[in-house]
Amino acid sequence: MTSCVEHMLHMELASPLGERILVPTHLLYRSQDPLAVQLLFQDSLQGPIPWVFARDLLAAGTRSLSGEGDVRVWPAETGPEALLHLLLSSPHGSAHLTAPLGAVERWLRRTYELVPAGREAEALDLESHLAQFLDGAP
Repeated sequence: MTSCVEHMLHMELASPLGERILVPTHLLYRSQDPLAVQLLFQDSLQGPIPWVFARDLLAAGTRSLSGEGDVRVWPAETGPEALLHLLLSSPHGSAHLTAPLGAVERWLRRTYELVPAGREAEALDLESHLAQFLDGAP
């Protein structure tokens, strides 16, 4: 059984000078962590830079402005040119990225096929995690 859903795409990073920089991005969803999505931004100097946040936040952001704090997501435009905006903030700075909305929506649909909405708790396998914790396993 497939336990992860992956997709590679290029996001555009808006620099403070107005330049658009292509950032190879690996979208990753694992059924073992069913509430979260992971975006791995490929940086040639630092290697992959991960951002993990709620799958539901990303899904809501495909329809309207969602999130507060360090992750904000919203759609722009319609049709084949539609974009998804991500504003990521940390103590080290912030980044405004855009991605093709359709590609992100298709990937998200696949994540919900793997673990449907409302069924995340079943995928967590809390008993196994608790047993490992109580036995002192890593």
